[in-house]
Amino acid sequence: MMNRDKLLRCRACGKQFVFTAAEQAFYAKKGFALWPRRCKDCRRTAQSRKPLHRAVCAACGRDTQVPFVPDESRMVYCRDCYAQIVAERREEKARRQRAE
Repeated sequence: MMNRDKLLRCRACGKQFVFTAAEQAFYAKKGFALWPRRCKDCRRTAQSRKPLHRAVCAACGRDTQVPFVPDESRMVYCRDCYAQIVAERREEKARRQRAE
């Protein structure tokens, strides 16, 4: 069954926003049970209100800020190093799929 764009109302500002078919497919693929309750502008505003915490990148040693309290149990990366790690993981996954 193909999804269609749906018109939803933002619970924060009350404006209507479109929940596109592509977004619905993404939510389904990720297993998200609930639809978005806020429009993109309100989600962005809520995200920007999160406090940032100082950390040191585990890869390059630069100071960075993260939206969670860093602790010894997990590695913390700056934005650039994290993007590079994600790209390398994607490439490795693509290589494995081609090899199958």
